[in-house]
Amino acid sequence: MLDYLFAALLGVIEGITEWLPISSTGHLILADEFIHMSTSDAFKEMFDVVIQFGAILAVVVIFWSKLWPFRINRDACGSGVSGLVDRYCRKDVWDMWFHVLVAIVPSAVIGLPLDDWMTEHLHNPPVVSAMLILYGVFFLLMESTVGKRRPQVRRIGQINYRMALFIGLFQFLALVPGTSRSGATILGAMLIGCSRTVAAEFTFFLAVPTMAGASLVKVVKFLADGGGFSGSEVGILLTGCAVAFAVSMLCIRFLMNYVKKHNFKVFGWYRIGLGALVLAYFYLLKPAL
Repeated sequence: MLDYLFAALLGVIEGITEWLPISSTGHLILADEFIHMSTSDAFKEMFDVVIQFGAILAVVVIFWSKLWPFRINRDACGSGVSGLVDRYCRKDVWDMWFHVLVAIVPSAVIGLPLDDWMTEHLHNPPVVSAMLILYGVFFLLMESTVGKRRPQVRRIGQINYRMALFIGLFQFLALVPGTSRSGATILGAMLIGCSRTVAAEFTFFLAVPTMAGASLVKVVKFLADGGGFSGSEVGILLTGCAVAFAVSMLCIRFLMNYVKKHNFKVFGWYRIGLGALVLAYFYLLKPAL
């Protein structure tokens, strides 16, 4: 029963930190210091990634009208409610998805082969704290410079392939834990003139195939290495996903409303403060315990 409680708590952490630019992976790694499931290490490693499915589903639900690439022909069914999907596509949505696919390339081509190496060498508190502080400083610098300029890209449709690839390179940088995938892509998008709203939306859309792919890879590796799911582990995984979905629904809506009137400085200061606390805990407090 305690494992279900831990799964729910990790789902809350995932649902909040996946979308705010403060690093979900970094927070989950730090949470491992205090939350100890009775499951195997292999399952726990897979769990930390696969609960992203719940977070992804929240994006799909909230932005469904902007993500579905087919036009619904309601006139074709008379007074029916459901309508029929006709053969005409929504070109603007298809264009957006093609741009998203381009943005995925750096992480897929370069990042995927390095996944095991990064997990072994970079998933540790010193790296997490360093990235939290470094990108916190980046956010403060960006808001003090680029953030004060008038954005040139105010609609998702204005993002071209070159811009998408540039944002994708920033997503690749986020493979280092503590960086924040959403934080890095928002930084990249704003550097090329995107408004905060467009930067956040494109980040959410980019997350759908990126995180789904990462989760699928983790599951395949887990099964290929001889892993399996007991009944309780399935329940633990579903609990984490369900909580991550519910919290993500709230968090995504909060962030989209927040960026309409505010900048990202508060997240920069949060990152710096948390990074400092992590260093203090692991190098001062923990050795003394």
